[in-house]
Amino acid sequence: MSDHWTGTWTATPAPADGVSLDNPTIRMFPRISIGGDRVRVRLSNAAGTGDLTIGTTRLARRGAGAGIRPGSDHAVTFNGAASVKIPAGSFVVSDPVAMAVKPLEDLAVSIHIPGIIPASFGVTGRYARQFNYLSPPGDFTSMEIMHAARVTDDWYFLSGLDVLTSDDVGGIVALGDSITDGNISTHDAFCRWPDQLARRLVARGGRQFGVMNQGLGGNRVCHDIRGDSGVRRFDRDVLSQPGVTHAIVLLGINDIRNRRGLKEETVTVDDLSLGLGQMAQRARTRGIRIFGGTLPPFENETFMLGAWSPEKERVRLGINEWIRSSGAFHAVIDFDEALRDPSHPARMLPIYDNGDHLHPGDVGYNRMGDVIDLSLFD
Repeated sequence: MSDHWTGTWTATPAPADGVSLDNPTIRMFPRISIGGDRVRVRLSNAAGTGDLTIGTTRLARRGAGAGIRPGSDHAVTFNGAASVKIPAGSFVVSDPVAMAVKPLEDLAVSIHIPGIIPASFGVTGRYARQFNYLSPPGDFTSMEIMHAARVTDDWYFLSGLDVLTSDDVGGIVALGDSITDGNISTHDAFCRWPDQLARRLVARGGRQFGVMNQGLGGNRVCHDIRGDSGVRRFDRDVLSQPGVTHAIVLLGINDIRNRRGLKEETVTVDDLSLGLGQMAQRARTRGIRIFGGTLPPFENETFMLGAWSPEKERVRLGINEWIRSSGAFHAVIDFDEALRDPSHPARMLPIYDNGDHLHPGDVGYNRMGDVIDLSLFD
């Protein structure tokens, strides 16, 4: 076994707006994609305005509710110490934890945040589409049945898990917005399309690939909103991921929707193609194979009334044509074709639509994971 680390799970570090914390233990349950005999934990203070102190971190196997499986608890250290201070805007990687984990296994990461963190500090978090738990004040990281004060739908400070693998293991990063993040999918059902891709790769056998979901709700190619733009975060969230060999980019729908309605943030096909082309160029320079995902239809979406228009539809069609024909990407994954209604291509087929005409439902997300040609990773 070489010392080749590969990301087996990720969450994009972004601001968790308005969140304050009072000395809690936070227990979160990531489902990993590939296994190994050694695990590292990555914690992020990307949104923080000052130093963040983590008092204790522990890694275990998931139990029922807020619990962990008996006998599975492991201490996590950083340079040999239980506590670690993370500078503002930075992240830390733990020492290796001797813990054998299996593909698609549900783990539990428990961290204790000593002291009070006000909302003005800038808590780093991201929507989880899973049930995670916050305790009353105190360090309960090693408790099998943790005291839970409330349920949360965020990954707080947890940004990645890596496993030690052989050199032939690859890593796939999915860079996207809420459609990659699995927004409005069923909690704890693991219906995001990167989840389905990970399941298919494990079922296929052969060469292994860690799947790292770097979806961020509201994310855009060209402009920042709830975190950095796709162009700005590409180096951190794709190129810097351990063991990355492939990337899938599905971004642009939020640029077209222009949530803030600002004239200066109105985009053209040229704007989007420049941003996506820059990502493709950076990936190629690093020897990473990059695949472009076409943008699914969103006619008359109800998630944000008035966000769709015939003019915006023309931009979507234009950038999809560029993705398909420009040659910027090593290959194209046609999510648009997979989800659209053949009799009315500007809208999603109802069976794949969760009802807001923008986000797929569970069936639609799994469909997206199913249409990815696994031979792209041969």
